Amino acid sequence: MISSLHADAFVERTSGASLPLTVRKAVMRDIPPILDLINGYAAKGVMLPRTEFEMSEAIRDFTVVMTGSRLLGCGALHFYSPALAEIRSLAVAEEAKTHGIGRRLVRALVQEAQEYELDAAFAFTYVTDFFEKVGFHVVERGVLPLKAWKDCVRCPKFQACDEIAVLRILRPDRWNAKVWEMTPSDDHLIQIPTPRLSEDCLQLPPK
Repeated sequence: MISSLHADAFVERTSGASLPLTVRKAVMRDIPPILDLINGYAAKGVMLPRTEFEMSEAIRDFTVVMTGSRLLGCGALHFYSPALAEIRSLAVAEEAKTHGIGRRLVRALVQEAQEYELDAAFAFTYVTDFFEKVGFHVVERGVLPLKAWKDCVRCPKFQACDEIAVLRILRPDRWNAKVWEMTPSDDHLIQIPTPRLSEDCLQLPPK
């Protein structure tokens, strides 16, 4: 499980006072409140728990949303290859779920992926309709072996995961290049491509 987000995490109030929000990259002092937020949801079985050691290693992946000195939400952009990254560890404080925090986090992480010139970003979610509003599409989860073996294997729902994979293509010109093979698995799903070796690469080296 990578996300605590539900539909109300993307809703923004149309009336009443709005919170003054700051979106920024996380720093080391953010580790305790991020852990409190993520592990609070982990205790409910909706996210994987994190340790201080894990957060110290991954803190550069994280973006946070603050109001003053209070952390309202967090999310991470985790790189899997020079072309692909995952948006994960999305969490929004219960009291802030009607301020559009989830939407702000997703947009900030997509922008970061674009700044790193990634070809695409993916995520696992229950709220596909909201990810679709920011340019993602449902994809076949079976074509993400790195994710499955590296992270999902320790999830208690590994054998019966009900999250849905979504993908946003960021650089269509590179995504459609000859070095990628893109074969939709059916009419409604997009299959994430894998590098296709050229004929030259397949030739055996001289003895």
